[in-house]
Amino acid sequence: MPKKKIDTESYKNQIITFLNAYNKRLMPISELKAKCRTQRAGKSGEADFDEAFSQLRTEGIVTVRKGMKAALCSRLGLRTAVITRLSRTFGFAETDDEYKEEYFIPGKCMLGAMPGDRVLISDIPSRSGEPEGEVEDILSFGSQTMTGRIEYDMGRPYFVPDISARSHLIIDQSDIRLREGDKVMAEIVFRGRRHAEHRVRITEVFGSADIAASCAEAVIASHGVVSEFPPEVLSEARKISEGGVQEYSVNNRRDLRDMPIFTIDEAESKDLDDAVSVERHGSGYLLGVHIADVSYYVKGNSELDKEALRRGTSIYYADKVIPMLPKELSNGICSLNPGEDRLTLSAFAELDSEGELVSYSFCKSVIRSRVKGVYSEVNRLLDGDISQKLAEKYAAVLDELPVLSELADKLTEKRRRRHAPELETTESKLIINEDGVCVGAVPRVSGRAERMIEEFMLTANEAAAKLSMDKKVPFVYRIHETPPEAKTEALCEMLLKAGIDIPPFTEFKPQHAADILDNARDTEMYEAVNMMVLRSMAKAKYSEEPLGHFGLALDDYSHFTSPIRRYPDLAIHRIITDILAGYDQKWLRKRYEGFVRTAAEESTNAEIRAVSIERECEDIYKAEYMKQHIGEVFTGRISGVTEFGFYVELPDTVEGLVHVRSLPEGEYDYSEPIALTERFSGVSYTLGMEVQVICAAVNVSEGTIDFVLDDDD
Repeated sequence: MPKKKIDTESYKNQIITFLNAYNKRLMPISELKAKCRTQRAGKSGEADFDEAFSQLRTEGIVTVRKGMKAALCSRLGLRTAVITRLSRTFGFAETDDEYKEEYFIPGKCMLGAMPGDRVLISDIPSRSGEPEGEVEDILSFGSQTMTGRIEYDMGRPYFVPDISARSHLIIDQSDIRLREGDKVMAEIVFRGRRHAEHRVRITEVFGSADIAASCAEAVIASHGVVSEFPPEVLSEARKISEGGVQEYSVNNRRDLRDMPIFTIDEAESKDLDDAVSVERHGSGYLLGVHIADVSYYVKGNSELDKEALRRGTSIYYADKVIPMLPKELSNGICSLNPGEDRLTLSAFAELDSEGELVSYSFCKSVIRSRVKGVYSEVNRLLDGDISQKLAEKYAAVLDELPVLSELADKLTEKRRRRHAPELETTESKLIINEDGVCVGAVPRVSGRAERMIEEFMLTANEAAAKLSMDKKVPFVYRIHETPPEAKTEALCEMLLKAGIDIPPFTEFKPQHAADILDNARDTEMYEAVNMMVLRSMAKAKYSEEPLGHFGLALDDYSHFTSPIRRYPDLAIHRIITDILAGYDQKWLRKRYEGFVRTAAEESTNAEIRAVSIERECEDIYKAEYMKQHIGEVFTGRISGVTEFGFYVELPDTVEGLVHVRSLPEGEYDYSEPIALTERFSGVSYTLGMEVQVICAAVNVSEGTIDFVLDDDD
């Protein structure tokens, strides 16, 4: 009788069963093999067992200890996690189970693990009360590339990574000319059991690590972003651009070229993808939001579409942009330039006298924008500052501005009525000179015109989501889920410590967040409370499920208004186009169910990547600016408190760290996230507190600024 073949999956089940039943935690692998009867199956049995065991190790189910002894990770209390970030002396890992717990990992317990590595961790005694662990094994490697700078020692170049312990790593080749202070990209070619033991190969040199533009290039490359478009994508874009707006493409579209439609954006904006119109409609209003019909040009599964999905979003940093679409489209035929016929997808919202949505409709359209409005200019007009020059430029739409402003006020009040929390964040605008050097930063001010456009875009986005819900078709939604219960509990605990009233609730809703902010408004604790509420929030993302938007207090929401620079907007334009063409629900489901799932996931990942790049680049450029001001005294406010010091934000939005080591000698207690207090003197550094600081040190390559307290303060 022939022997029954035992495959890899069967061996995996046997291994788990035998290890689980073993009365000791560790079983010699030789004994495990014997129990699985690998010898009876011959060489193929040995090979299948080894493959099964290897897979279980990689999956983090089985581990090897004390030589050749195996155990189930669960019986040893080991958990799988991914290394998320490193600093000089420690790192963090997030468990990849449903709990997504973050572990602090001391540097000596990292086992040389790098960001993106999937690891096994064990719990160790915590000094802070938060989960603390040790890396027991590296299951799989993440990215093998990293950025850093070149430093010479004893005449030999070494690579100093931007992440990890800033060790001087040995460079395994010398075919690239390397200079002291070069910003470079390196690939790990040998992994040691400590970060200092890794060896690298230099793959790219960006320029001086003291120049922000060079360091920004390195940041972009480290995230795997390529600025240039592939030739086949550029070829498609040029062909579309050269074709222009043909007469046949206007057929079967609603002709809105006689309407006073116009754009309002930043003065330097070139990708104008949204325009607005308004007219009184009985006692209410008819708002028109007209969006570039990018989906008409970027067909599904074309080279342009594939590249747009890969990029997911345009990335803006300093005075530069890495566009989602080639400039022939983004700045050309898809941009709603004044005086030019442009194909659009229009959303019309009928609103009553209180700004409540009565009805909505969508149509394919053609427009001719009257003027390229600029936020600062429209703000002046709304404030009554109408110079002759501005009056001439905006003559075609001057009568519409008061109505637009009136409607925007109604929409803002409606948002308050539904108790959407008014969280405050500060955005920066960098000042870059003609040499590409950052020479300043200012807060990005949001005036009436900015808030007006924001309200109109929110209305159109909500209408698009309502359309999908009414039609019951696949869609890409913008969701912002209710804060996790653990974060809500932590928020309440911190608010109680701060003496802030908490509204009673069983389920945390937007109104409760709004009430907490209102209770703290006009108090010295407001900045701290605003920060606490912000930190308690879930991250907004894209989803094929309509899970609502907590921050806006809306049940249905999507992103419809920026298809030039956001892929999810382009995706739903394609779906709306087919709805308008009359395709039924069954056909739409078959065509788009898989697509929206992919588009949501890819777009979320692309957004996370873009936000990281923009934040890192902003820090780098601000560091370059502050390098010109080392030794100078500044007045700022404490914007963040940690156990290792506190951050101070200056009025121009620059932020630097006052490390606890630079504070007067003492023992400091950390009250998250409010204060750092010296135990014996009672001197406290509290969130929102005004302090005077000196710019002590700057590292452009790492985007860090170090402050020390001014002794005369």
